[in-house]
Amino acid sequence: MSLRDVELRLDGNAGPVEILHGITLDVVRGDTVGLVGPSGSGKSSLLMLMGGLERATGGSVTALGHDLTALDEDALARFRRNHMGVVFQSFHLIPTMTALENVATPLELAGVADAFDRAAAELEAVGLSARADHYPAQLSGGEQQRVALARAAAPRPEILLADEPTGNLDGATGEAIMELLFGLRDRHGSTLVLVTHAPELAARCDRVIRLRDGRIEAEESAQREAAE
Repeated sequence: MSLRDVELRLDGNAGPVEILHGITLDVVRGDTVGLVGPSGSGKSSLLMLMGGLERATGGSVTALGHDLTALDEDALARFRRNHMGVVFQSFHLIPTMTALENVATPLELAGVADAFDRAAAELEAVGLSARADHYPAQLSGGEQQRVALARAAAPRPEILLADEPTGNLDGATGEAIMELLFGLRDRHGSTLVLVTHAPELAARCDRVIRLRDGRIEAEESAQREAAE
């Protein structure tokens, strides 16, 4: 993935608001990148641009050979469906569907023939086989996040994006989700980009990009820094 001089400007009540300024960044396939920085620094906005969920107002975002800034909304949706998995802080599960249906439905929409079998396998991988027929309201926060992880991993995406995946969870549950997230990355060989306030989560990444006021302030190798 390659970002070149990316700008993001959004219209606010008091006029345009500059969110990101001249972001240039390369993410190598299979890399694990943590986006960190204070609240309002532009971390989540940058992640949304990488996923084509926000459209850059300047510069270019290229992923897997596709210029996301040039694709229309339908093409962007197809690209995300075929190549990306996204995990949010809020779980975004469909309340009227069981855990199994929440994971299988996007696969069905993508035309995957064995959607329910694959969904069952992903729920087993996150330790939720026994909860497959439960609805979100019957699951704890940690269990709902595990369903969301299974849903993101089920298409076997080349790129996995996570926005504060442990932000709404207690310490022990967050640690378990962190292990699952990196386990899914290892199992599928995905590129992983995550936004986090948790230093221990950032330290698990190959690289850490520190943002401030919509700009890249610093970049470091988290694993090397931790080792030193």
